[in-house]
Amino acid sequence: MLFVLGVLVVVIGVALSIALHEIGHLVPAKKFGVKVTQYMVGFGPTIWSRKRGETEYGIKAVPLGGYVRMIGMLPPRPGDKPGELRTLSTGRFSQMVDQARADSMEEVRPGDEDRVFYKLSPGKKIIIMLGGPVMNLIIAAVLLTGVITIYGLPQVAPKVGLLSACVPTAAPTLQVPQPKCATGDPQSPAVASGLKVGDRILSVDGRAITSWDQVTAAIRESQGRTMSWVVQRGDQQVPISITPAVLERASYGEDDKPVAKDGKIVLSPMGFAGITPAQELVRTPIYEAPKFVWDRTVDTASIIVRIPQKMAGVMQAAFGSGERDPNGPISVVGVGRIGGEVAALDIPADEGGNWVKLAQLVLLIASLNLALFVFNLIPLLPLDGGHVAGAMWEAVKRGWARLRHRPDPGYVDVAKGLPIAYGMSLVLITMSVLLIYADIVKPINIFG
Repeated sequence: MLFVLGVLVVVIGVALSIALHEIGHLVPAKKFGVKVTQYMVGFGPTIWSRKRGETEYGIKAVPLGGYVRMIGMLPPRPGDKPGELRTLSTGRFSQMVDQARADSMEEVRPGDEDRVFYKLSPGKKIIIMLGGPVMNLIIAAVLLTGVITIYGLPQVAPKVGLLSACVPTAAPTLQVPQPKCATGDPQSPAVASGLKVGDRILSVDGRAITSWDQVTAAIRESQGRTMSWVVQRGDQQVPISITPAVLERASYGEDDKPVAKDGKIVLSPMGFAGITPAQELVRTPIYEAPKFVWDRTVDTASIIVRIPQKMAGVMQAAFGSGERDPNGPISVVGVGRIGGEVAALDIPADEGGNWVKLAQLVLLIASLNLALFVFNLIPLLPLDGGHVAGAMWEAVKRGWARLRHRPDPGYVDVAKGLPIAYGMSLVLITMSVLLIYADIVKPINIFG
């Protein structure tokens, strides 16, 4: 039941995100006088619709997107008379472009000639086409800001989360950079010192501790020296004497992977106590929210840039024995599945319970909106970024003509980009089908 509830929350979140994306196009289009004949959430057969004024509002069967139909998206070919379309080529793509022009012209009724999209200034075109992606960015920013300032984010704290039972004596390798305990390994310094899970480290050798990094640095630099700690245990402050072991441990690079040289792992002597830190929820000040949203946006963009590479991994996992990349692309089916798994998690009340699950679902929907924002900025038709690119090119051409006192070059013929749009649509459909299939037969395993 909880799984279904989680899926339902994600479905509603996705539907609202799509609906608001299209409102981002609809409102400025109407504001600038463009005639909008349809506002639809979804594709395929219409489930429900109602006409208000000149616009039909509706919901369609396949909730994988939406659209706002504005008349006159394609300009007439230079030299064509109003309402007339000449066929200049028998080529397949040319015929497709001519048909698209004809369909666009059919939407323009007598009296609507000045309410077409293509006659808008480049600036107004950009505002309309950016309205959708910007709406997704606003949704993501609001949701992320709400979570990090009201609920908080888990951060490593100077507190004992887990205790290692032993000091691993096996040598690290590239295959096993962090050896586990084996029979006969000595007791870990943390256990021997009397530390307990939940102890908060207040000071080390008389120095006040405010972060786990300070504890880690002190342990690594101890070189086997006995250290004096003070920990908070319940209502008491307890003194602890701990003597970290000195081990040859793997060195890690900036990519968090073991450093290797000549095919062998690079080892460095360092102190080892056998403590894994606990995590605590820390609320972020609201003035830090813009940076957090920006960082998440950059992370999302870095993933989308690598989609072609990651799709190869998805194909190998779907049709082979490989595993899915947890940081790889997923379909709406995968997003819904993750939402269901989050809702079905058994989290004790003293660890956050349903609030943790709610925060994770909100973060999931926020991440989806960030992905929609970044993806729609790709400057290729039929994406919003393709129309933005066309409007920007039109602005450049007209501005250059004005500077050189030349005649207005007219509207940029975005219809010439329709073959690219058709190819891009085919790629998107293929990717969607592959991701949906992969999310069914080989879903991403996040929770083990």
